[in-house]
Amino acid sequence: MSIDYAAIIQQETEPRTLTLLPEITLYLAEQVTPLWTRLQTLHGDPDYPPPFWAFAWVGGQALARYLLDHPAHVNGLRVLDFASGSGLGAIAAVKAGAGKVWTCDIDPFAQIVCQLNAAANAVQLAEWGAADFSKPPKDIDLIIAGDICYEHLMAHRSLKWLRLCAEAGIKVLLADPGRAYAPKDGVEELGRLIVPTSPELEETPTREVVIWRLVS
Repeated sequence: MSIDYAAIIQQETEPRTLTLLPEITLYLAEQVTPLWTRLQTLHGDPDYPPPFWAFAWVGGQALARYLLDHPAHVNGLRVLDFASGSGLGAIAAVKAGAGKVWTCDIDPFAQIVCQLNAAANAVQLAEWGAADFSKPPKDIDLIIAGDICYEHLMAHRSLKWLRLCAEAGIKVLLADPGRAYAPKDGVEELGRLIVPTSPELEETPTREVVIWRLVS
């Protein structure tokens, strides 16, 4: 089955800015359920994963804001945005002065929306493909990850790999809004931000997000 990912994204989302990030435009959906139902029907799979790429999750927002406000963390570096979703963190990294930025997400919708969002912000993003969890990536100085600790298996596998990367000398920044499977040790706090939320995604009007650096 041939799927026109870009057409579906443009039908189901609209370019929007965020209160916390007025300098960035993203293709975002207003509601989770209609889009998710369409994707489940399209793929004939009631267990098809949620469209994470269509929303600006609080961890990603906080990480993007932090990078824009602290460009020394990315200036001139080769950056990998892991589990990039909409590409928000990657776009912020480019705007903050990164040398080159790659997005890394296994969802084909995310891969396409990252390019649409890059074009909407007049920046260039490269596509990395799937991460190889058996070894650190080559030619990467910094890995950023926003809000990846919400599910046990993904958090466990991702953090194990990110720690491997940190041990190899790659700087790793992680944003966490208090998810259940966030790291409790081996981290250095860099900052905290209060992020407005959407009732579609969170149970409170704001969340406090911590920016961590993994330490080896």
